[in-house]
Amino acid sequence: MTLQGQRLSQHESEGARRSSAASAAIDLSRFAERVLEVAAQRDVSIVTAESCTAGKLAAHLSEAPGAAERLHGSFVAYTKANKTRSLGVSADLLKRKGAVCSEVAVAMAEGALVRSPATIAVSITGVAGPDPDEDGNPVGLVCIAVARVDGATVHLERRYGDVGRDAVQERAMADALGALIDVVESDGGLDAAPTDRAAQG
Repeated sequence: MTLQGQRLSQHESEGARRSSAASAAIDLSRFAERVLEVAAQRDVSIVTAESCTAGKLAAHLSEAPGAAERLHGSFVAYTKANKTRSLGVSADLLKRKGAVCSEVAVAMAEGALVRSPATIAVSITGVAGPDPDEDGNPVGLVCIAVARVDGATVHLERRYGDVGRDAVQERAMADALGALIDVVESDGGLDAAPTDRAAQG
């Protein structure tokens, strides 16, 4: 291949990546708009607790119409220490189970809920890559939880695989937004395991 051909091929590849990223962004924007529409219909407000997405979920929600009335903000807790300090996640739990598990996702969501005026909280904790985390969890493992003041907390686990850091984050955010919609529309009827906060103490 000639140098000009190599440059053209690189340009086309870069264009394809930008196009793919733009499509994902549009999908996430539509998801976020739908979340806030449903939140307005059900009169709920939202807070996020984010680890591997580092506040990007809240950023998408903040761009959607109605964000000022329905989004309270975000807790970004990237490290185990900050999960404990800012969200009240048990240090013992983090030591025993690691940062990426359903129990920690639940604790993050419930911690955000009691530390904000919101009536519903969504959390994301996972391994976006490029390497496994300090506990040996594989790239692409993500746990999500949704907690609400008037119902059980639900959680789900996803294994996206090593598809690239951006793709893991995008898929995690899409699943988190979908979980929010499902929970708000069905009053907690997400197809995932429920957690009774009262039973947890």
